[in-house]
Amino acid sequence: MPMSIEQITLELLGLPVQYRALLAEKLIASLDEKVVPDNEALWIKEAERRFKEIQDGTAVCRPAEDVLRDARERV
Repeated sequence: MPMSIEQITLELLGLPVQYRALLAEKLIASLDEKVVPDNEALWIKEAERRFKEIQDGTAVCRPAEDVLRDARERV
């Protein structure tokens, strides 16, 4: 009998952190491949656009500490 998603989740959550991180990376990569075949090129284009905005002074930048604090407060 196949394992349920709940059983798989419990089993995988018992793995050491480094294995869970590797698994998460592989799962996310597998989603990206299915959704947008040229995902890497799109991210490079977006990174270049953002970098240009920073160089031009048109980007609104915030310290990472502030961004992370706000994100934690929302969760």
